[in-house]
Amino acid sequence: MATLLIVHHTPSPNCQAMLEAVVSGATAPEIENVQVVRRAALAATASDVLAADGYVLGTPANLGYMSGALKHFFDQVYYPCLDETRGRPFGYYVHGGSDVTGAVRGIESITTGLGWRRAADAVTVTAEPGKSDTEACWELGATLAAGLMD
Repeated sequence: MATLLIVHHTPSPNCQAMLEAVVSGATAPEIENVQVVRRAALAATASDVLAADGYVLGTPANLGYMSGALKHFFDQVYYPCLDETRGRPFGYYVHGGSDVTGAVRGIESITTGLGWRRAADAVTVTAEPGKSDTEACWELGATLAAGLMD
């Protein structure tokens, strides 16, 4: 069975709504043989990353960058996972009050360094997530999980 790891920092209702939509998509009834593991960014470990076959990352954009929690996650897992996780699929979502450019640039830069392969379009939201935003998050979760099915 494949494993999809969702690493998130969810400090607000807006981020929570996006996370829940991702999880709903990843665990849709048509998704088979994929275990979905959720970890808060401050609790996720290199062992979690090594045990997973794909990843969804979620963060608010804080002061023009990804959350400190997601950056801490990357700092902890980068070198232990660098060689063994190359080529694995990932996707991400970002919520910001006005601008998510720095957070997107940071995530893209780090995942490029890890050699991960973006398997779905990023979902970026700069207001309260609307129906189309949560649908995009659902699609993100479903796309990553479906790509891992046997």
